[in-house]
Amino acid sequence: MSELGTTERVLRLLALLQRRPVWTGPELAAELGVTDRCIRRDISRLRALGYPVRATQGVAGGYQLGAGSVLPPLLLDDEEATATAVSLRLAAGGTVAGAGEAALRTLAKLDQVMPPRLRAQVRALSDATAPLIAPGSQVDGDVLLSLARACRDRLRVRFAYAAAGARAVASDERVGGTEPLGGTSRSGRPDRPRDLVRTERTVEPVRMVATSRRWYLMAWDVDRAAWRTFRLDRMRDVRVTTWRFRAREHPDPVAFVQAGVTTGPYRHVARVLLSAPIDVVREQVPPQVATLTAQPDGRTLMETGGDDLGFLAMHLARMGHRTEILEPEGLAEAARDLAVRLSTLILPPRSGTPSPDPGAR
Repeated sequence: MSELGTTERVLRLLALLQRRPVWTGPELAAELGVTDRCIRRDISRLRALGYPVRATQGVAGGYQLGAGSVLPPLLLDDEEATATAVSLRLAAGGTVAGAGEAALRTLAKLDQVMPPRLRAQVRALSDATAPLIAPGSQVDGDVLLSLARACRDRLRVRFAYAAAGARAVASDERVGGTEPLGGTSRSGRPDRPRDLVRTERTVEPVRMVATSRRWYLMAWDVDRAAWRTFRLDRMRDVRVTTWRFRAREHPDPVAFVQAGVTTGPYRHVARVLLSAPIDVVREQVPPQVATLTAQPDGRTLMETGGDDLGFLAMHLARMGHRTEILEPEGLAEAARDLAVRLSTLILPPRSGTPSPDPGAR
């Protein structure tokens, strides 16, 4: 084989070793279409370049890319290289949407082969930097990396979790229920220590989902035997175990988290038809607030949640579209009450009727 062919094969081998934690020699040989002996020679070439490729014997043995004493050259695919450049722009104050997952994947790859001394420098730099972000939305970088590796390697995770109040505990016991996902309590007040109930969780993580405000983890809750979503900023003492689990069929993570954000934690779930195309409604309603579905007649079905029907009616009115309320029944009554209250703000007092004295209240 030509030298160019050897180089391409070694780069493909490196990409395979970065894709998952352990490969056997026969698996690599089958992927690359070569012999086991050729794989051993290519592994030696990678080691000579500084890549710390470890080999273990036994049933669970194989080749594994680990951390070394120096940082070797990195092989990045197009998405990861782009995410790196985008992340640098974000650090300089730019704004580009949609790069979070690829950036996190790149960061996990860097951390896997990074020497301890460089990890310490990166952590020191992170600790010395204060980002300007919304209160309560900051997530520890080490937690993100740990959960990303646990999702990739299918490892169980244990952590302490602060769930919201008694109603959240009741909601959490439903099959397919979710953790409270909003940035405030359901009454609209910010989370307070007495609103939170600390519980210990053991989960099988599937994927992290980022909204414009928060990070969430979708995982199988081992003790509750159901799918759950967890806010990363409410996790404490995150510990990735060595217990590997077998992947199970699961809902779409993005749709599952969105359902939890928009309807899961609320007392009322509203379904309404808006006389506007879905592209127009999307400009008014962020994905963490409502689930939108385009209808054949050009209208948009919106599903959202809230604890106060009057508050929901007010927001529907502010959108400015002709609206057909499907459920709940009480939302229509709340809309009529809102209309009556608004009419009193614009109607002049009847002739001979004195204006109410504010000081008499």
